Amino acid sequence: MRREGSPWQGVWTVMAKEMADQLTGARMRILELLALVAAVGAVYAAVGNIRSNIGEDPFLFLRLFTTSREPLPAFVSFLGFITPLVAIALGFDAVNGEFNRRTMSRILAQPIYRDALLLGKYLAGLATLAVVLTAIWLLVAGLGLIFLGVPPGGEEVARGLLFLLATLAYGGVWLGLAMVFSVIFRQPATAALASIAVWLFFTVFWGMLAGVLAQVFSPLQYGFLEEVLAQTRMEIALSRLSPNTLYAEIVLALLNPTVRALGPVLPIQLHRAVLGAPLPLSQSLGLVWPHLVGLIAAVILFFALAYVLFQRQEVRA
Repeated sequence: MRREGSPWQGVWTVMAKEMADQLTGARMRILELLALVAAVGAVYAAVGNIRSNIGEDPFLFLRLFTTSREPLPAFVSFLGFITPLVAIALGFDAVNGEFNRRTMSRILAQPIYRDALLLGKYLAGLATLAVVLTAIWLLVAGLGLIFLGVPPGGEEVARGLLFLLATLAYGGVWLGLAMVFSVIFRQPATAALASIAVWLFFTVFWGMLAGVLAQVFSPLQYGFLEEVLAQTRMEIALSRLSPNTLYAEIVLALLNPTVRALGPVLPIQLHRAVLGAPLPLSQSLGLVWPHLVGLIAAVILFFALAYVLFQRQEVRA
């Protein structure tokens, strides 16, 4: 017998319940500790190098995120490493955890459809990730203002917020992947290992594999400049199949306004360009707009895959 009501009935109920569990659980305490360590470490690494440039650099606020100091990495490097792990931690047991606790049939016996259950869990994980990332961003910005004493300009704040949104989209990709494996595998440990394995593949191996595939698909026969450019562009296109590459290039263009291109550029293409001059925010955003669209498309793709697989699973009492 078909239940009445919207198929999305109960989305906000599931989301509120999942967020309450995640925000009050041990995972969130660990994430809060990581946020504090990341913010303090980033400010400590950046402030010492930035103070010597006060009055010279018009983008001091952005340098808080990109400046490193041995032995600590830059804040963007730390965030690019920890965001996928946090997203995977929030999603690897989203579905199979209900099966293992034998609560799935009880939940679906309520006036809640599978659509609403899966969407509510995904939105809860994304909202929790947004809380963590926003807290880290505000800590870095606040500590930077305290130690530097220089308020950011409007364009700096806008670039920082776009960087925050891009990081959330980047985390949403790995959250969606973790939920796909949570649907496929009944054991949470297996889902977590599979998610981490895919992340390691794109982090460590895909860049090398893209170079090898570019030599296969676009080999150098005579060593002409056109062949070298074609192979380089092929390698860049293949490397951009990785969310890591897309996110890294987004960060590069948004937090470094002097970046004018994200690929090979010939000298003739820089005719009349003032090297070192910062680009307006609109032009920097134009550089990374395809990258942002790619990340959002990956988020939708992984959620749709998890949705289809979950709809085909049998749930027994």
